[in-house]
Amino acid sequence: MNISGQLVLEDRIVSASMSFDAMIGEITPQADMPERYILPGFIDGHVHGGDGADTMDGVDAIHRLSRFHLSHGTTTILPTTITRPWADVMDALHAVAEVWRTGIPDGPQVHGAHLEGPFVSPHRLGAQPPFAIAPDPFHVEQALSTGVVRVVTLAPELEHAETAMEAFAGAGVRVSLGHTVTDYEGAERAICRICAAGGVAGATHLFNAMAPIESRRPGPVTALMCSDVAYAEMIFDTHHVHPATFRLAHRVMGSRLLFVTDAMRGTGGGDGISQLGGQTVHIHNGVARLDNGSLAGSVLTLDVALRNAVDAGMSLTDAASLVSTNPARYLGLEDRGTLASGRRADFVVMNNALQIEEVWVGGKRLR
Repeated sequence: MNISGQLVLEDRIVSASMSFDAMIGEITPQADMPERYILPGFIDGHVHGGDGADTMDGVDAIHRLSRFHLSHGTTTILPTTITRPWADVMDALHAVAEVWRTGIPDGPQVHGAHLEGPFVSPHRLGAQPPFAIAPDPFHVEQALSTGVVRVVTLAPELEHAETAMEAFAGAGVRVSLGHTVTDYEGAERAICRICAAGGVAGATHLFNAMAPIESRRPGPVTALMCSDVAYAEMIFDTHHVHPATFRLAHRVMGSRLLFVTDAMRGTGGGDGISQLGGQTVHIHNGVARLDNGSLAGSVLTLDVALRNAVDAGMSLTDAASLVSTNPARYLGLEDRGTLASGRRADFVVMNNALQIEEVWVGGKRLR
């Protein structure tokens, strides 16, 4: 098959045609191609729910939320847990594992799970319910036994955190610092420990649920931004992070910054009452909050995040990297994230207003 348009490559936009089956073949520059953009498929490494469904609800819900995010350009997804009693977390991981093994007909590829909670600080829960526990060897081994954890959010100051970071890193799991009260030095030590164990360090929703940057207390954000190797997620709905703060982080981190949605059950449902981890959530004007006013995940989709980045002054090539190339590199997905010969034929077709017209997964049009 062939598709033609304005192909968004890593470093430029080129008028071209692209041949493909399950994988991308040749890209041939040609003049006067259709006025539409073809971007690599989006990769969401942190997403709780959408379209009324939540990862914690089980297999059918994971299918539903994944198909919803597919319609917004997500071709690879990591359904994400929330801090609940351990038995509930394990049930959710087993559900993700089942979907990972069997796949989703006409859906995105489920790469695995993001274990966000319960290894978080009880003092930086954000919208996480109060079921935080220490990452002791028993719980870490149980989580790893599912074979499906690809990212774990972990507060490095917790008891057993050092051995947990080493165990997860040794198993190839990305260790993401988040929901933490650690300081600059604690974050720097954690990044070094993760890397020494052969792992990849990250940050869960940079700037949120962690101490801010201050003149005499640089905090974990500074350690992450100044690192040469640590990656960081960002929820760029312009509510969690101001556009100017995003531009600063992007200028410093470049390809180590990536977008996620942190989307919750109510995403796609408009204003009203929803639920997150058993807690009531109020959605108003595109912002989700708990009764106490805390932000409760988001109702973001990655196509909106892309448009927000462009509105904030990013080029379309840089914006595409934030939703495709950078998350692919963070997760070690070398077969996707860019439009190039030999990569998976996962791509998104958008019009001049950057609205989605088509979504392709593995060379098959699914929307």
